[in-house]
Amino acid sequence: RVHGKSSALFYGNAAIVSAIPIWIFWRVHEMDLKENAPLFAVCTLLVTFLVAFAYKNSKFIFKHKIAAKRDAAINYEITKKIGDDKRVTKKEKEERVLWKKNEVADYEATTFSIFYNNAIFLLALLFISFMVLSNLSPMLNYSISMLSAAGLIALLSTGTKC
Repeated sequence: RVHGKSSALFYGNAAIVSAIPIWIFWRVHEMDLKENAPLFAVCTLLVTFLVAFAYKNSKFIFKHKIAAKRDAAINYEITKKIGDDKRVTKKEKEERVLWKKNEVADYEATTFSIFYNNAIFLLALLFISFMVLSNLSPMLNYSISMLSAAGLIALLSTGTKC
């Protein structure tokens, strides 16, 4: 489950990365902004939801991997911080380690999920737009390449390995 703060971050980043291709299609493919505004709005909205979906799914996978890798380092850090404090019980120490590990893994998984999915989305979009669909009209090219790239990362994020 993604918390409100992460969800807002995901949808904000997804909206930005979904709007970036508008500039490419406006400048490179010479699509008129005013004339194609409804198409841009609908595709950007759909892609925003697909990209945010991919962020959430891959964050879950990355969080477990990161938590496992950071376990020893965080355990060492907490042990060093507590030192020989006799007031801290073993159970309290374990709770602190677990809390810190969860906090670190959540932050790192969030940022890496955003980076990872943005990179795949933008590379897929450029490849599909300029290599695969270059002969189509700009409107079809925009619609198909945007939805295909977003659908690809949404599909890839549903797997067990990212």
